[in-house]
Amino acid sequence: MLNLVLFGPPGAGKGTQSEKLINKYQLVHISTGDLFRAHIKDQTALGKKVSKLIANGELVPDKITIDMLEEEIDKNPDAKGFVFDGFPRTIPQAAELDQFLAGKGSQITGVIALDVDKEELVKRVALRQKETGRLDDQAEKSQKRIEEYFNKIVLVLPYYEAQNKLTKINGIGEIDGIFNELCAVIDQY
Repeated sequence: MLNLVLFGPPGAGKGTQSEKLINKYQLVHISTGDLFRAHIKDQTALGKKVSKLIANGELVPDKITIDMLEEEIDKNPDAKGFVFDGFPRTIPQAAELDQFLAGKGSQITGVIALDVDKEELVKRVALRQKETGRLDDQAEKSQKRIEEYFNKIVLVLPYYEAQNKLTKINGIGEIDGIFNELCAVIDQY
C-alpha cells in the first residue's frame, strides 16, 4: 500500500498535486480541509464546531481530526493507498496516524514537503480566494494559517526525517515540472 503525506503551507500546491497523484497512482485523497468543509457545508454537529474554530483561524483539536480521518480510511477498505493532505499537523497526530495504520497492517510510505516561500504563498492564496471565494483564504485568516504552518506545523517534519521518510521538493515552478519531481520520488519507494 502506498501511503503518502503531502506537506506544505496553504497555497503550496498540495491540492493540485494531490489530484495528479491520485490519478496516476490510483490513490484515495484525504484532505482534512476538504473533510472540514464537507462537515461545515452539511452543518453537522462536528461541522458547526469546526466552522467556529476555522473562522477564528484556529486549528481543529487532534481528537476531532483523527476521528474524521479514521472514518474516511475505513470507508475505503480496498484502496491502493492514500494521499494525506493537511494532516498530520502535530507530532501527536503523526504518532497517532502511525499507530492507526500499523493496526491496519500498513504505514506511511513517504512524506513529501513542498517548499514555497511566504511571499509566493500570499500571492497564490490571494488569487485562489479571488477565484474560489474560500473563506479561509481571506487575507487576515490566510496570513494566520501561513504563520501557523511556519511556526508550528513544520515541527512535524523532523519526526518523519528521523524515520528516513522525508523528501523536500521546490514547490515553485510549473505544475507539471513539480509533479514530475514528485513522481520521481514516489517511483523510488
